[in-house]
Amino acid sequence: MATEVHMPGPMCLIENVKGQLRANQEALGILEDITQPVVVVAIVGLYRTGKSYLMNKLAGKQTGFSLGSTVQSHTKGIWMWCVPHPQKPGHTLVLLDTEGLGDVEKGDNQNDCWIFALAILLSSTFVYNSMGPINQPAIDQLHYVTELTDRIRSRSSRDQDEVEDSDEFVRFFPDFVWALRDFSLELKLNGEPISADEYLENSLKLKQGIGQRDKVKELNLPQLCIHKFFPKKKCFVFERPVHGKKVAQIESLQDQDLDSDFVEQVAEFCSYVFSCSKVKTLSGGIKVNGARLKSLVVTHVNTICSGSLPCIENAVLALSQTENAAAVQKAIAHYDQQMSQKLQLPTETLQELMNLHRASEKEAIKIFMDNSFKDVNQVFMTQLVAEEVLQRFLQSKDDVTDAILQTDQELTEKQKEIEVEHMKAEAEEATAKIREEMQQKIEKLLKQKEKSHKKHMKQLTEMMEKGQGRMREMQQRNEQLLQEKEKCHEEHMKQLTEKMEKAQYRMSKMEEKIEQLLQQTKSYEELRKQLTEKTEEARVQMREMQEKFKKLLQQKDNNHAKLMKELTENLLNAQKVYKKVCQVLKLLKLFSSFKNILK
Repeated sequence: MATEVHMPGPMCLIENVKGQLRANQEALGILEDITQPVVVVAIVGLYRTGKSYLMNKLAGKQTGFSLGSTVQSHTKGIWMWCVPHPQKPGHTLVLLDTEGLGDVEKGDNQNDCWIFALAILLSSTFVYNSMGPINQPAIDQLHYVTELTDRIRSRSSRDQDEVEDSDEFVRFFPDFVWALRDFSLELKLNGEPISADEYLENSLKLKQGIGQRDKVKELNLPQLCIHKFFPKKKCFVFERPVHGKKVAQIESLQDQDLDSDFVEQVAEFCSYVFSCSKVKTLSGGIKVNGARLKSLVVTHVNTICSGSLPCIENAVLALSQTENAAAVQKAIAHYDQQMSQKLQLPTETLQELMNLHRASEKEAIKIFMDNSFKDVNQVFMTQLVAEEVLQRFLQSKDDVTDAILQTDQELTEKQKEIEVEHMKAEAEEATAKIREEMQQKIEKLLKQKEKSHKKHMKQLTEMMEKGQGRMREMQQRNEQLLQEKEKCHEEHMKQLTEKMEKAQYRMSKMEEKIEQLLQQTKSYEELRKQLTEKTEEARVQMREMQEKFKKLLQQKDNNHAKLMKELTENLLNAQKVYKKVCQVLKLLKLFSSFKNILK
């Protein structure tokens, strides 16, 4: 029965010590004990963006993965927390929290690229966590996805001129979830409300541009890679949980202390992950349990540390080698158990021995088939049929024969010799019979292999024909695009020619106007010259008039002075006369008074 693992808290799975990755043996031991299928959810993003909080919520806990409240990155390497799956009985949920990308303390991004690649390789659901809306800087930070083809290989051998097909990656790539934290924009497009998924699809649309094709292609590369490697995409937006510095105490805050929209959004995110995240599956539909996940971790980390590129095919083959060898041992143990329980030597007939051998071998093969996968060229199957079972069977026969001969003391030497010869003949006959059956089985396996090879070659031929068909379609599409481009170019040239002709016509008109203006300018110069001459004449006349006016003023001043002098003299004479008249009047008055007195 599959075992459940209850981890009280997270544990470092892949340590990052001074830029060197290494697997933690204690964590690998925990994985090896998990026989249930595993759903692996990994989260990646810039440091200090709240990745660990979401992982704690998926674990159903308030605390666990380290959140931290400073500008330094807390999580180093990749941490693991295995918990029972809340919605899928008999499954284990493996949560992987990765160290923050872009930590300035690391110096370069090589380590970030490997952390990103490992999260892709190990998970069945990949969560990318970022702050704010999806804009060009946010997409540029996803440059790690553009380097995946340089960091991961799907096959162990690849022709130099072969182009890596996106189908090779899509077969084992996880589902993609983009979590947008502290999102404050209104989800609307052209005035109409949209969902978070529609917002994601619209944000990942390729940019169109005229000219600088390389620049446009470079800008579109992250979007192209996301579309190429992650056909299944999901988006969640999260309000800011609290305002101000309370974010540092979010572990101790209850749901009623947080923004209600944020609490609801976190619940929707967890519900989606629980219900939609798939079991980690390898090529060929092989479901991964804890032991197989351990093998993948060890293989990929050792490959990276050796300076090579992680290869999906090699990791699966390494896993198959280990599991197939264990399956052979399990099948042989079952065969030995059945033979020891049911076989009683000597048997009455050789056929009885062969029937028991075939029955036990059939059960052993079934056990091997149930516990093995990817037995390339039936290497382990041949080992099971051709060597181990036969060898153990013959060894068992020898041991039983010796025991019978030792316990039967009453037989004569001749009888012993006859019995030994009889037992040896029986063993040789059984061996020959088994070898003959083994040869038949090997021939059958070879025929099946040849048939499988032909089928594989037929599939490869069909794939090549399909590839050639796609190449022809692409060539036709390219030719069509070139024709359309040439047609557009001709139309563009025609429009440019028409614009040039119009521009030349306008230039000729402008030249005529300029000529007219020049002529008018010449006329204006002559007129200005005439006006200048007349102005000079007028100035001369003004000066002459001013001199005459001055003379007139001088004459006027002289005449005025003379007149004033005469008036003054006349006034003085008049005053003298007035005085004399006054004196006469006084005398007359006195005379009148005197006359009256006399009367």
